[in-house]
Amino acid sequence: MITLEQVAKSYSSETSIGPVDLSIPAGGITALVGPNGAGKSTLLTMMGRLLDIETGTITVGSFDIASTKSKDLAKVLSILRQENHYVTKLTVRQLVGFGRFPYSKGRLTRQDEEIISRYIDFLNLTQLEHRYLEELSGGQRQRAYVAMVLCQETEYVLLDEPLNNLDISHSVQMMKHLQAAAREFGRTIIVVLHDINFAARYADHICAIKDGKLAAFGTVGEIMQPELLTEIFNTEIEVLQGPSGPIACYH
Repeated sequence: MITLEQVAKSYSSETSIGPVDLSIPAGGITALVGPNGAGKSTLLTMMGRLLDIETGTITVGSFDIASTKSKDLAKVLSILRQENHYVTKLTVRQLVGFGRFPYSKGRLTRQDEEIISRYIDFLNLTQLEHRYLEELSGGQRQRAYVAMVLCQETEYVLLDEPLNNLDISHSVQMMKHLQAAAREFGRTIIVVLHDINFAARYADHICAIKDGKLAAFGTVGEIMQPELLTEIFNTEIEVLQGPSGPIACYH
């Protein structure tokens, strides 16, 4: 479980996050959704200790992220931000291998190599593992970064808009991979998504953020309500029942 208690951060008199009280259950996928500028990515980076909080506490499992040593936290929590500045002369396998650093400190063992191969195969990158990142499409490169994060083998995985710059087909493939990772590897995946319908289709829980505050948290069925979504996104939203679950339609 990830728990936030009275977590807050202020940027100016007009921009602030929190205070947020939130408990994200272990297991499955929890999607962070909300309007642009609501604070979704900021909240995620605070959970990942990439951004300091001013007040409150965040615990991941049994670890207080403010006091836990980085080497210990790196074996419990991994995070992938939107801005991936890759080195061009780096192969897919080399990139994925970075996920083993908390364990190998750069000296990969046979076990590390087996784990790297496992996640390369899992993300369908086997035919690309010796290709340089600069030679890949955006979707292929994004899969390589997700493979790297999964290769860290942490129970908690934070992903900031992993569907960014992906078309519909590649977005669906990515969410299917994440869903499979949560189920097959027992991961707790927290993901920032712009499209509420991807959250409804693939997430187990949805956390809605608005104006830096927690607007709602619950199961897909609890959040996919027209009145609630209309209030959160400031536009009229109708919810229809599709073959795979509820679908939000904007008016």
